[in-house]
Amino acid sequence: MGLDIITIPCLSDNYAFLARDTQTGDVALFDAPEAAPILGELEAHGWKLNDIFLTHHHGDHIDGVAAIVAETGARVTGAKADAHRLPPLDRALRPGDSVAVGQSNGTVLDVSGHTVGHIAYHFAGAGAAFTGDSLMALGCGRVFEGTPEQMWQSLSQFLDMDDDTVICSGHEYTAANGRFAETIEPDNPDLRARIAEIAGKRSQNQPTVPSILGQEKATNPFLRVSSPAIRQRLNMADKADFEVFAEVRRRKDNF
Repeated sequence: MGLDIITIPCLSDNYAFLARDTQTGDVALFDAPEAAPILGELEAHGWKLNDIFLTHHHGDHIDGVAAIVAETGARVTGAKADAHRLPPLDRALRPGDSVAVGQSNGTVLDVSGHTVGHIAYHFAGAGAAFTGDSLMALGCGRVFEGTPEQMWQSLSQFLDMDDDTVICSGHEYTAANGRFAETIEPDNPDLRARIAEIAGKRSQNQPTVPSILGQEKATNPFLRVSSPAIRQRLNMADKADFEVFAEVRRRKDNF
């Protein structure tokens, strides 16, 4: 039992994800930057779309919803806290609520920070999380609406998940994130290896998303704020985790 996941490049650097339950054949879409490539993938695979799950209100994650619903009749699900600025919802969810794609069951997480009301969907049994612009490949979303402390609390939830969890995030920012990560932890051999892997994929125009959570834990500076090496480099050995996170995020914003 599990999910077959297809990564769909959209717009200039966005990703959407189709997830098909292997037991029932039910199909869900996670975020909808634009309709055409998503409808094209559904047609190519002969899949019928049942559900659209939204992570947050930014246009590059929702602008395709109306056209996709018109074509497929899919049910739209998003955060109750964000309903006033999302497309019309058939289901409005709160953190802790349960969702399902066929027989694959998931949980709604509050990952506010990038936006307030941002949610993620964790399918523990299927080993996948759809994170939007919260946890990203080698990075995290810019803190537009929340606070650094709130964003750190959001990201901390991922540290407790299994290392083999597939992280389906919203953008192809990984190469740039890697260049920044080197400035925070230049002596991390796992990071150097990952940067080389990313360069190889991008040279062949292959996506670097989804990523694997264990690799994020080993290389993503936004998850590694407890690292003694990072704290020493930032001269923040005795600071709280969220304070170290805030400094790393500040440096990324100015990178």
